[in-house]
Parts: sequence; C-alpha cells; structure tokens
Amino acid sequence: MNDTTGLSPAALPLSAIRETAVNLNRPECVLCTAAGDLYVSDKAGGIRHIQSNGDARLIGAQPGLIPNGFALMRDGSFTVANLADNGGVWRITRNGQATPHIQEIDGVALPSVNFVWLDDAERLWICVSTVRKGDHQFRRDIADGFIAVQDQQGVRVVAQDIHWTNECRADPTGQFLYVNETFGRRLLRFRIGARGTLSERTVITEFGKGTYPDGMAVDEEGHVWVISVVSNRVIRVSPDGKQQLIIEDLDTAHIDKLETEYLANRLSRPLVYDNHSVKLQNITSLAFGGPDRKTAYMGCINGTSLAVFDAPVAGLKPVHWNW
Repeated sequence: MNDTTGLSPAALPLSAIRETAVNLNRPECVLCTAAGDLYVSDKAGGIRHIQSNGDARLIGAQPGLIPNGFALMRDGSFTVANLADNGGVWRITRNGQATPHIQEIDGVALPSVNFVWLDDAERLWICVSTVRKGDHQFRRDIADGFIAVQDQQGVRVVAQDIHWTNECRADPTGQFLYVNETFGRRLLRFRIGARGTLSERTVITEFGKGTYPDGMAVDEEGHVWVISVVSNRVIRVSPDGKQQLIIEDLDTAHIDKLETEYLANRLSRPLVYDNHSVKLQNITSLAFGGPDRKTAYMGCINGTSLAVFDAPVAGLKPVHWNW
C-alpha cells in the first residue's frame, strides 16, 4: 500500500492541457463514444450532448434534478444520479422526458446520489456518498456511504461503511470493482461475485495531503486514473498501489489550510468547491475518448468547458462505446 506523501513532479505540464466544449454548466461528469459524441452532466437538470461536429443540445431540463454521474443505456436513454436533496436515480429519455427510476431500496428512500455506472454485464452500480447533508458530510471520521447494484434480480445494497463513496469502475477482467473514498483519501477494491455481491474489501492505496479522490477511469493496462478535487491532481495508480502524478494545479497555501481543517473535521463546502488554481477549474472526472481512446476529457465543478490532454495509453472500452 502506497501514499502520495512523496509524489514526484507531474509528468505533464499545464501547457499540455487544452480546452473543448465551451458554454457548459457544471460539467462534473463526461462520457465518450466511438462516434465522437460527448455527453456531459448539466446543472440545468439534464445531459448536454456535444456532437462530433461541435453542435450541442441539452437533453432534459428537469427542475429539482442536479445530474452528477450518469450512464448511457442501450436504448439511448440516460440513468442519472441526482445530487439534489430529493435524491434518487432518474431516467432521462432522448426526447428529454425525466422520470424517477430508483427512489428507494428495501423501503428506505435514497438520499442524494453521487454516481452511477453501467458495467459490461449491464448491471447498474449506484454510489451514495453519505446520508448527511451540508458541511457535516465532509468528515474523515464518518463512514456512512454505501454502494448498491441494480440487475435482473432487483436493487440491493452490496457494500456499506465507506468514507464518502465516489466513483467506481471495474478492472479489465471484470472481477474487481474499484471505489474512491473521497474523505477517507483511499482507493478501495472489492471482488465482484456472480450475483453482484462485493467481498474481499482491500485498500489498494492511501492518498496524502491535498489529494481527495473523486472521479476515476481505467486504462487498458489495468491502471486506475484517479482525479482529485481541490488539488486538480490526476494520479495513475497501478494494480499494486504505486502512484504516478500526471497533472497537478493547486495553490499551496489553500492546500495547507484545507489540510488543517480536514484533520480537525471542519471542512466546509467553500473550501472544497471554490477555485484555487491556475488553469484547471476543480476537476472531478475523466473519460477516455477519441478514435484510439487516448484523448482524456476531464469534467469539473466550476468551469464551463472540458479540459483535455493526450494520454500515453488507451482507456478501457466502456460498455456503451459503440451505442
């Protein structure tokens, strides 16, 4: 198990990052397809479709819906994690109709949902960061996040007691599920059972000062690309936990202040969400696109565009790649 206490300098300079898909609205998560389409979550209550020719349109504009993580489904619709207080998982069709999809599990209402992801078996993984609200949720001593799965057998919770559950992905074999613990500052791995059960919980790596793992992607070599909110770090983690810093854009004084508040369990929303960087706008996710899946698109909290760089290795092909 490794940590980022002694991270080497970033492999890529900020000058290697370019901008695309402007005039977006809190584009926190992004998906790419083989056809060159980009799909981005939009705070207006829908999904922004950016076509290969540059044209863009908003699909859906549901009041009270704050889309975060979302999955492209085989029928072309989107399953969406709702960050708003009314929570739950929603479905948005191509004509923009938004309807509740999963509002409760075992009779218990779903709170704000952070992320959903569709695996190669077309099971839907659902990540709830915390059941708490406001600044009380950004604590390193609270682990009330959980993971649920929806498949042909229904919806059920499969892992609990997670320190602020964020994005998840499977490894190239489909045998293991990686999960980010944002305020636990760890990358977890579970073994996936035949019926979507999760077992053998393992800490693959722990992150150090200034790293708060948010989004992730997996490349064809089985490495996990972890995106850190606040410090705008992209860290490539090997299956055995070794870390390589790819990109970094931070303000040292702000990171020092954040660390003090984090250790004292006093983190506030402005400390986490406000910009303190040179170029990147509080990045939160990464998706591999382009014809060879070596173009890395990064979503963010505060920006109005996507930051892009060229990766040295191709991303793992997602289940929706040719849909």
